[in-house]
Amino acid sequence: MTAAPPLTASPRPLALVTGGAKRVGRATSLALARAGCDILITYHTRGDAAKRVIEECIASGASATGCGAIELNLDNLEAVDQLASRLANDLPRLDVLVLNASTYDRTPMASLTGEQLLSAYRINCASGAILCARLGPLLQRSSLRFGGAIIAMADVHSLGEHGLPRAHDFLAYSLSKAAIVELVRGLARELAPRVRVNAIAPGVIAWPDSGHESDAASQASYLGKVPLDRAGTPEDAADLIRWLALESNYITGQTIRLDGGRSLI
Repeated sequence: MTAAPPLTASPRPLALVTGGAKRVGRATSLALARAGCDILITYHTRGDAAKRVIEECIASGASATGCGAIELNLDNLEAVDQLASRLANDLPRLDVLVLNASTYDRTPMASLTGEQLLSAYRINCASGAILCARLGPLLQRSSLRFGGAIIAMADVHSLGEHGLPRAHDFLAYSLSKAAIVELVRGLARELAPRVRVNAIAPGVIAWPDSGHESDAASQASYLGKVPLDRAGTPEDAADLIRWLALESNYITGQTIRLDGGRSLI
């Protein structure tokens, strides 16, 4: 874990985006910067990409002294706790927290281990819970008109009886994403009335770069069950995150499907 950059107070709202160096995290950081926010992101291994995202945010209008990137391994909950506690003391303000970072690894049943289950849970849910617990009081003091906001990324395939469980090899991932839904429901009550907490449950908004569903045949098979007949984009998710964070004033504790209608079939 690297030290948090020394940010200076700014009249612009401050948003913290986990996993902000690529894909949905990058699109979200840029969307929030264009909407008037300064941006703080975490990354795990993509330091160069994280630096470029911050440069892009500044070029989009964010304050050069109000933005920064922090290296953080979300699988290390002690490091997450240390960083969150430090940010709670040092940040000049915090208005938006986006829990975007996650791991999406196959875990075949025949070789499933306890460590795989726990690692997925630490990265995809528990780390976010710790960030919210430590940074919640700072979000509650947000001076935004409708208060602070937390948005977490769930999954349309992991919504309990209303979801579409994956058939093979993703039990550890699915369990950890299902926990996000209850995290959001609980936090919405814990942090009310000054913090709105919601989740987004995407279907496909960015195909994997490799592995499962990275090939054309798998993608075509999936899209055959999507009424809109296309994949979404990181920008689709970023637009919804921006709206929930900065414009929606009377929605909390909800999980919104962003799936092109996949959950209808």
